[in-house]
Amino acid sequence: MPYTVHQAKTHLSRLLKEAEAGKEVVVMRGKKPVAKIVAIDPPAKPAVPFRLLGAYRGKIHFDDSVFDPLTDEELAEYGFGDLLEGDLVPPPRKQ
Repeated sequence: MPYTVHQAKTHLSRLLKEAEAGKEVVVMRGKKPVAKIVAIDPPAKPAVPFRLLGAYRGKIHFDDSVFDPLTDEELAEYGFGDLLEGDLVPPPRKQ
């Protein structure tokens, strides 16, 4: 449906709703059509999602020693030597 420039400025939200509903909205300057408002297609979903859950299952292996506390030498080697000064956490009790 054709609208004048003044009508388009005044009722832009209504024209956008019409375009979303699938109607063709034409803006006229005098008797000359100058613009057409159409709805944009929704963006296509990517074929492969960005992150696949469980994609690395079974490909990464480690043993339980990765959860062992670091020794004083390892702390110093990794740059945490200043943590060695003073007791932040009491040593574990032996049973």
